[in-house]
Amino acid sequence: ALVTGASRGIGKAIALELAREGVDLVIVARNQAALDETASEIAGLTGRRVIAKAADVTDRQRVDTVVNEAAAELGGLHILINSGSLPGGSPNATGAIESIVEEDFLQDFNVKYLGALRCSRAAIPHLKRAGWGRIINISGLNARKAGNLSGGARNGALVHFTRTLALQLGRHGITVNCIHPGVTRTERTADLLASRGAELGLSAEAVEASDYAEGSSRGNSIGRMIDASEIAHLAMFLCSDRSWALNGEVIAADGGGSSSVYY
Repeated sequence: ALVTGASRGIGKAIALELAREGVDLVIVARNQAALDETASEIAGLTGRRVIAKAADVTDRQRVDTVVNEAAAELGGLHILINSGSLPGGSPNATGAIESIVEEDFLQDFNVKYLGALRCSRAAIPHLKRAGWGRIINISGLNARKAGNLSGGARNGALVHFTRTLALQLGRHGITVNCIHPGVTRTERTADLLASRGAELGLSAEAVEASDYAEGSSRGNSIGRMIDASEIAHLAMFLCSDRSWALNGEVIAADGGGSSSVYY
């Protein structure tokens, strides 16, 4: 398997879950030192082979090289997890339209949407050769709600991309699905809660409790934050032979955070 955005957060959690299930990995992100640390950690916990390769997914030539090297070093490629993104998006691409900086907006789109396109395009010949494959795109719930211009554009486009690839690749034994994580606990969460708490005069624990109190617009129906490991469990299922009936689907993994009906 090849996992992008894997040095931390949801990408790292998915890489760990795959390794726990016996999958050898190439993990990709921009920071080689962070990748090396993650690779060592996952290999130590699971005993699987974990190869760290630094790459910027906006660089097509580097993406092609890394994907081809991954297939060669792993003896083939069967799974691609597109989890690379700029967490939270660029500050000047998410707010009021008067403040949008086009270059930042395009960078968000370039990393998340075109990054997934580049990685998929490079990986698909290897998946076809194997006769079996899984592509999982990690998107986001901004695709389903207004308010974040950059988030809506890049995540909404990734949904369309998922469905289109699913239609193209299903007869080759390859399924393509998408996960919309909601607010998810990762390494960044404690600092983000502490920052909000400082503004409100509350502890990080009090901020989180308030967010998930019954009736809060920030919460969900299960009353707690989803953990990155739970996103990884879903991704692992979608990567398994038990998921053949799902192709081109989009699954919100937010603990029931919306009352909207999709049909």
